[in-house]
Amino acid sequence: MPTNTNARLAQIFEQMAAALELTGANPFRINSDARVARVLKDLTQDVEAIVDEDPEQGIKQLTKIDGIGKGSAEKIVEFLETGEIAEHTELLSKVPAGLFGVLDIPGLGPKTVKLMWDKLGITSIEDLKAKLDSPELRELPRMGDKTIENIRKALEFREKAGDRTPIGIVRPVAIEFVEALRKVKGAEQVEYAGSLRRGKETIGDIDILAACKDADAMRQAFCTYEGVTQVLSRGDTKCSVRVDLRGLVIQADLRLVPRANFGAAWLYFTGSKEHNVRLRELAIKKKHRLNEYGLYKGLDERPQDSGEKPVAAAKEADVYKALGLPYIPPELREDRGELDADIPDLLELKDIKAELHAHTNASDGKLTIDELISGAESRGFHTLAVTDHSVSSVIANGLSVERLWQHRKAVAAAAKKHKNITVVFGAEVDILPDGTLDYEDKVLAELDVVVASPHVSLRQDSKTATKRLLKAISNPYVHIIGHPTGRMVGTREGLEPDMKAIITAAKEHNVALEINASWKRLDLRDTHVRAVVEAGGLIAIDTDTHRIPHFDNLIYGVLTGRRGWLPAEQCINTWSAKKLHAWLKSKRR
Repeated sequence: MPTNTNARLAQIFEQMAAALELTGANPFRINSDARVARVLKDLTQDVEAIVDEDPEQGIKQLTKIDGIGKGSAEKIVEFLETGEIAEHTELLSKVPAGLFGVLDIPGLGPKTVKLMWDKLGITSIEDLKAKLDSPELRELPRMGDKTIENIRKALEFREKAGDRTPIGIVRPVAIEFVEALRKVKGAEQVEYAGSLRRGKETIGDIDILAACKDADAMRQAFCTYEGVTQVLSRGDTKCSVRVDLRGLVIQADLRLVPRANFGAAWLYFTGSKEHNVRLRELAIKKKHRLNEYGLYKGLDERPQDSGEKPVAAAKEADVYKALGLPYIPPELREDRGELDADIPDLLELKDIKAELHAHTNASDGKLTIDELISGAESRGFHTLAVTDHSVSSVIANGLSVERLWQHRKAVAAAAKKHKNITVVFGAEVDILPDGTLDYEDKVLAELDVVVASPHVSLRQDSKTATKRLLKAISNPYVHIIGHPTGRMVGTREGLEPDMKAIITAAKEHNVALEINASWKRLDLRDTHVRAVVEAGGLIAIDTDTHRIPHFDNLIYGVLTGRRGWLPAEQCINTWSAKKLHAWLKSKRR
């Protein structure tokens, strides 16, 4: 997670890019500011720490970060010194603040938004709503009745559904949708794409691609699928619907593509936009052009029905190979250096062989000890750690020391009934606000596994939060720091510690930092994982299981790990039983 300073600067650069777009500035300036915003969002180190007390040296250090040029570095330093960027202030004086929200409405590009502003004085979403029935709006170019109705529906949907939905809600719905379409007569290939395929923690809409011998049948199946409440459009190559399934209201788009062009289309509609831009730039350097239909020789655009054969189109890997690149997994396609790096063999779901953070009904879980063990055993895990809450988690029915030892006896007795899995006993121990742990060291020393987690005082300032976590990491009995920031996706920011310091200390003390695989948490987040990987540290991926279905959340932790470039060997849950148990015991010497 970026620091407050990084986040504020990212917002400023985003606003500058949008303002430049609305005022018709040079596209290179727009793209430059937009890219700096993305870099700042992903940066785990505070820019203030990079610049420190020497601005000139700070500028040099900032320009070493891919995506930040000298001009942008100077603007960052300007903000740190004065609290503002003169260019940003100037641009905001030229563009009404509410226009940024109008620009977010699907189907409204910068040219149309500028026309609305210039001709009708529309400067906010509220203004747009008020003008929807105005005849002047219909007189604008490209603003017919159908477009206005789509805007109306988009505004209604925006109010009802919000901007983005957690991946754990969207993914099961998308999988069901895709599976249903694969059963359509003549279906050749059906896949989901977009940010869902890239494993992002929140999703805007569901993008589905289909190659089918009977396009009419596919369109009909898509538009009449269970849960479709509204058909927004139904064209030859694209259909859009609103879907309401199990309380999830979301837009789904279907694109029909020829089987011969499926790979190029899947690549294009998976994104990200920034990754695609980089690929097109690379294609141009090779005197080729790349679009959703394929990679073609020459830079001159030709009609799609010209009969021109692509260099590569059927498979994504073919397109990457023709561009001189290895296949890049979808989770890495975010323009974070993936085109210029050696791509590691990323962690896969099948690599996970142990669950090291799980709860029973002894604290706030809903499973008996035997049910929990059976659930882990059925998934082929060689090791399960039973880690119920410590005493201070009153709301979670945390265990007193006396109850803890009684629980240990019950776990040992249950474990004897299961021959195909090793059960180790531990606890999820609260990291108290001052960094001390909820059990004394003499108690921790008797536990096979200690997962130390923050649950309270999650609004501490960065310095206090850093000190708190560092103290817990330095405890010799701690194996894992559970959900280190305590954030909840979309609802709670959690702690904002100095992640560079946390990662450095964790490596020094041989402590693993956890990706909590609950889609409500996904903490660590992907950018933090990337920093741990680069530092050579250890990651744990745990489901924090309280119910049997929670084991299925493992995929979200794996996707987050893959987005952070995590290879299997740096994830302790992938280790053999021998290696894992040796590591656990090494903290008890």
